[in-house]
Amino acid sequence: MASPARRASAWVWFELSAFQRVMRPRGGINRWLHWLPVSVHKKLDIFIRQIFGMPLLTKKSGLSHVLEADAKQIAKVARETFDKDGPLLVIASGRDTISVASSIKRFAPENVFVVQIQHPRSRLDRFDLVIAPRHDYYSLTPQAQQQIPWLLRRWITPCEPPGKNVVLTVGALHQADFAALRCAASTWHDELAYLPKPLLVVNIGGPSSNCRYGVDLAKQLATMLQNVLWSCGSVRISFSRRTPEKISKLLVEEFSTHPKVFIWDGEGPNPHLGHLAWADAFVITADSVSMLSEACSTGKPVYVIGADRCTWKFADFQKSLAEQGVVRPFTGKEVISESWSYSPLNDTADAANRVNSALAAHGWRINTMTKAT
Repeated sequence: MASPARRASAWVWFELSAFQRVMRPRGGINRWLHWLPVSVHKKLDIFIRQIFGMPLLTKKSGLSHVLEADAKQIAKVARETFDKDGPLLVIASGRDTISVASSIKRFAPENVFVVQIQHPRSRLDRFDLVIAPRHDYYSLTPQAQQQIPWLLRRWITPCEPPGKNVVLTVGALHQADFAALRCAASTWHDELAYLPKPLLVVNIGGPSSNCRYGVDLAKQLATMLQNVLWSCGSVRISFSRRTPEKISKLLVEEFSTHPKVFIWDGEGPNPHLGHLAWADAFVITADSVSMLSEACSTGKPVYVIGADRCTWKFADFQKSLAEQGVVRPFTGKEVISESWSYSPLNDTADAANRVNSALAAHGWRINTMTKAT
């Protein structure tokens, strides 16, 4: 008879949030050192402070109440609690967590199950599971090989095809699941439920090295929005922290006095989850994988502007969304009241199921009574 599955205590650890964080030094010269591995960066920061006698960590993170991740301490806890509570599940997100997560696995290989979110570039056998978007593997396609200089190929993520311990997603993992949106719908009910329908939500990100645009795209967006306003009951526009001021200023000047349009100015609670819950359709700039992934998980129409400006794996991501029918290009000729459907992206739930399956293969399972907030 097979032995009963051992319960795994859920230690969910996200970079800069949840239970423990990995924090880079900030301020001063540190802003130029982000290309270094975080462990080297920290040692160099300490060395410079000792030489010059002054602190270079000049910026507060606002997360002083969150513990700084200590690989040896986490591994110690895993060993001490294993007989009673089973293996420790460690979920690490972001490239700065790679060295810490791999160290935890090295210090307590039989007592932890380590999931690394975002591609660690190489040596994937350091982790039990790696969860990465499919477009991270664009560098291995023939098209990408033509774009990458030979000398740089070994430095481009990833270095090898996905193995059995790699879970590929379409987009980014996020927290905007059914439960979160149901809660947001209740929280934002009084402000959003009674707006004239259809409600069009416009999310503006910011240009990046692989998706360049400027005021020209903002002018194009403004014209297109003017053309579809007749078919909207109301419009809500939000900017991200990456949105250049010249872009936000142009759109504010264009729509701030329009009776159908509300522009969130960044003050007060962020309405993003409320928008996801109550919107009837979205227009989103192509630069943000996260915003698109969240919107495409709702099953509501998602229109993209600026996809033609994307290059490299961003272009591959846009192509993937279009081929699956979850997004359409925004042209300014749409009738927003006319809906269309698709199979919503469900990457987070799919990835969670893969984690459960991988744990089960070890004879382990997550204690569902343990929650991370």
